[in-house]
This record gives sequence, structure tokens and C-alpha cells, in this order.
Amino acid sequence: GAEASQATGAIPGHAAGLELPDKPSIAVLPFTNMSGEPEQEHFSDGITEDIITALSRISGLLVVARNSTMVYKGQAVDVKQVGQEQGVQYVLEGSVRKRGERVRVTAQLIDAITGHHRWAKHYDRQLDDIFEVQDEITQSVTLEMQVQLTIGEQARLRAGGTQSVEARELTFRADELTDRHIREDRLEGRQLAQDALRIDPNYA
Repeated sequence: GAEASQATGAIPGHAAGLELPDKPSIAVLPFTNMSGEPEQEHFSDGITEDIITALSRISGLLVVARNSTMVYKGQAVDVKQVGQEQGVQYVLEGSVRKRGERVRVTAQLIDAITGHHRWAKHYDRQLDDIFEVQDEITQSVTLEMQVQLTIGEQARLRAGGTQSVEARELTFRADELTDRHIREDRLEGRQLAQDALRIDPNYA
């Protein structure tokens, strides 16, 4: 959905060769679905969007909007080229493997100017811990980029809207359907959003 692109600090994609902004800047590439199951694409895309949204809430950081980085989905990319095309110093990439109630997430932060890895980690967790993993990735990225978080920003990073994996996945699928502007898809998207609200009535 448009949530991430409208979040504070999100910027549109830059033309190749644009000078770097004054603030630390990052592009989050679509996390790769390693499950071998196409239906898990919604899950990995949801994780990507959640991390973009969380990073976009940080005032001292410029984050490329999701619609500008989704063009790299499924492609083998040169991180230095991404840095030039998007006008950023850092690129975050990763993968997700979901099997039953277990999930493995890998993430790595790369300096797009030098091509060197700044930070990398993998997480093997229960599915219900995925939101904690997203928080940890966001915190680690900001630490490596030496971005100072205010107390309010630290609190907002943990205000993801819901702690239900199922509700989050339904909402992401609903966003995707309603973006198609086809009546039947929009109706199905509305139904999925209502299903998510039944799971978590407080999910804005």
C-alpha cells in the first residue's frame, strides 16, 4: 500500500548519479522469499514494507519509498548501481524462509559506495516473534548508520499496529488487491481487511 511511501522521511527514487543527501540515506530491497512457495511472497513483502515504514519514522534518516525499490524484486542487483540510481549511501537486503511456525530471516546492510558489508545477521525464530525481529533489524541498521534516535522515535519503532502475523498478512494482501483498481479485486481486498479487523479490532 501507500503507507510506507507516505511515511515521514520517505523519498521518491532518484535519478542515476544524483548527489547524496545530507542525511544518512538507505534503500531497502525487497526481501527474497526462500520458502519455495509462491503464496509466501505476501509474507516476505510484508516484512519489507514494515521495515521501510519503521525506518521512515526516523527523522534523521532518508528512506527510499517502497514503490521505488520494488522494481528490483526478483532481480540480481549490483548494490553500487542501486545506490547510484536511488541516491543513497546504504542498501539493506535480506531473505525470508517460512516453514510452519518457524521463520528464518537474514539481513545485511551494505555501504553502496564501497560495496562493503557493514552488518549482517540471521534470525531463527518462532513465527510469532517476527515483529521482534523487524524491530531488531531496524535498531541494528540505525546503529550501524550512526543515526541517533529520540525517545519518541524508539517508541514509534515498536508501534507496528498489530502483533498478529495473520492480520498483517491479510492487510498486505488487501492493499495489493485494492491497488489494482478492478472492482472484483477491490471488493475482495475490502473483505480481507475486514477479516484482519476481526482478528485484531484495534489494528488501525
